[in-house]
Amino acid sequence: MSRPTPAKSTVSDRATLTPEDWEQAALELIADQGLSALGVEPLARRLGITKGSFYWHFAGRDDLLGRALARWETQDRIHLEQSLIADDRPAERLAQFVWRTSRQTLTHRICVALCAMPNDGQVGPVIKRVTTRRINYLAAAFAELGLAADEARHRATLVYSSYVGYLHLQAQGLVADRDEPAFDAYVDHVIETLVDLDPIAAESVARLPVDQAFS
Repeated sequence: MSRPTPAKSTVSDRATLTPEDWEQAALELIADQGLSALGVEPLARRLGITKGSFYWHFAGRDDLLGRALARWETQDRIHLEQSLIADDRPAERLAQFVWRTSRQTLTHRICVALCAMPNDGQVGPVIKRVTTRRINYLAAAFAELGLAADEARHRATLVYSSYVGYLHLQAQGLVADRDEPAFDAYVDHVIETLVDLDPIAAESVARLPVDQAFS
């Protein structure tokens, strides 16, 4: 199949939107309406630009999706790596991880939308890698606290399962949202129950403001 020609796009279109703009817009559309809503025409309408300009940067929808997923995965990996090199003790890093992920908004909704499509040929491998990387990070921190390898991985899986499960309930409006007091109480409970901070570490953990969470 030949690549569509972008003949109808304008110089202004090409100059004002970069491939990164299209990728970010694609992620936002997925977060808002799900993977099935992603298409060249609806995305162009969302951006207020001609459809033809899309083809200056991408071969088609699958090309855009692959690059958007790579962008999301790279951002997630960078934030995990930054957490890994932090000077905090492992208990503090775990608590900060819980607070940081609880305050992210766009990436929450992207995760929920992508988890709903585990059998998609492009989405499935990405979700698997991201999930494995996150659980490995948590397991390593629990191992630093002195847990045996198997116990550390079980605890990490439990913490991550509570995160993903809450996201799905939250997306359906069945539990408190992040702006409600009950949400903060829930996150505190997760930390106290699953992370098992010592008193000194617990006092030193500060809740991250919303604007520090990547979108």
